[in-house]
Formats: sequence, structure tokens, C-alpha cells
Amino acid sequence: MKLVRYADRPDLRQRRHPELARATFPPYMHESEVGNRYWGRLYADFPNFQVALVVGDELLAEAHAVPLPWDGSLEDLPSGWEDGFVRGMTSAEPASALMAIAISVALAQQGQRLSSRMIESFKDNARTAGLHSVIAPVRPTLKERYPLIPIERYVEWRRPDGSHFDPWIRIHEHVGGEILAPAPESMTLRAPVADWEEWTAMQFPGDGEYTFPGGLAPLVVRDGIGVHVEPNVWVLHRVTD
Repeated sequence: MKLVRYADRPDLRQRRHPELARATFPPYMHESEVGNRYWGRLYADFPNFQVALVVGDELLAEAHAVPLPWDGSLEDLPSGWEDGFVRGMTSAEPASALMAIAISVALAQQGQRLSSRMIESFKDNARTAGLHSVIAPVRPTLKERYPLIPIERYVEWRRPDGSHFDPWIRIHEHVGGEILAPAPESMTLRAPVADWEEWTAMQFPGDGEYTFPGGLAPLVVRDGIGVHVEPNVWVLHRVTD
């Protein structure tokens, strides 16, 4: 296995497998207006921060990130994934931190601790670029089982041994991450009910709040439009020389 940057292997873009992202995120996650607006520019504008784990030409995992200005305070922390993505792609200020956009692991490779290796790649790339930290709007994997619990409560849950209740947050903490704050409005997805029915394989016959497979919070349906506001958790990884 070898970590390579898309800056050094632009040919990998032609070999990317959609299944990488599909194995990691539910279908509706690919419909973010902000994500669709800026995703392609990551490779053109910041290829040094787009990393692939490969064996030969086979992609096993990917890590995507964007540098952005952040003064290190909670007050200056982006409100979530979308806000941070926009700041990184549009701010004229010098970047001081790296924001994790996504980590994707091939289905056959999940459970092999590759995600930890990809987190470390964020820190290595930030260090090389002279950035002081990595911030990650973590999508807690078990939150989908508790969609009615506010993220502010969920983020406080711990196992008896003191480790975090959520396995993805637990991995971040295991490699040195520190929880900064909940991000209750990290991503907003708005679409016609027909689209949500296709993405979730459910029906939404009328106005109301619905829980659905993979959702970290309810879907709110009003007048034929479904709105889902996804919560995340900000995690900090300090970068040292």
C-alpha cells in the first residue's frame, strides 16, 4: 500500500471508483449544493491535499481536504462542513489550517484501519504546508440509530472505559483528536419529496418530521419539499513539527 497525492498522480482521477464514496455515504449526501459546486475544484486548486491509498493502480481509500483560514478559536470555527468548504474555496485570507472534507474506504477494505491512516495523511500534509492544525467535521456513524437525540447530547456520550460512544469519533480520539464542539447545522439538504423517496426507498405521504435510514436527524417535509439538516462534530488534530 502506498499513499500518493493527486498532484503527483492526476491519472488516478480517471480510475476513481464511485463505489468508494457510495460505500461510505448514503445517496442523499452526494446532493449537497456546496459539495457539487466545489468538489471538482479540489483537484485543480488544491491537489496536494487530495490523497489516495493505492496498491498499484487500485484505489483502496481516499482523503480529501481544503486549506482555510482559522484563528484557532471556537468563535472563528466554521458552522459546519458546508461553511468550512465555502470558506476554504473562496477566502482571500492566507490559510492557517486544513479542513477534512471526506474519507472514503473501499467496501472490501473497511475494518482494516485504513481510515486512521488517512487521518494521519491530513496531519502530514498540513505539517508539510506549514498549517497549524487539522479540523474535521466528523459525521458520527452511530448517530443514525439515534436521530432524535440532539447532537449536543450525543457528543457527550462515553463508554464505561471512558472512550467515546461513537466509533468514528473514537478513532479520531485514538489518533490524537480532540472534540471541539458540536456542529448542529453542518450540512443542509433541500430537495423535492420525490427525490427523497428515491434516495431513501421510503414514502413521505404528507407534511411532518420523518426518521429515515442513514439520517442523523429527521427529515422535515413541508409542501412537497424535504429538508434535512445534518449534524456533525468538530474534532481538532494539532499539528506539531
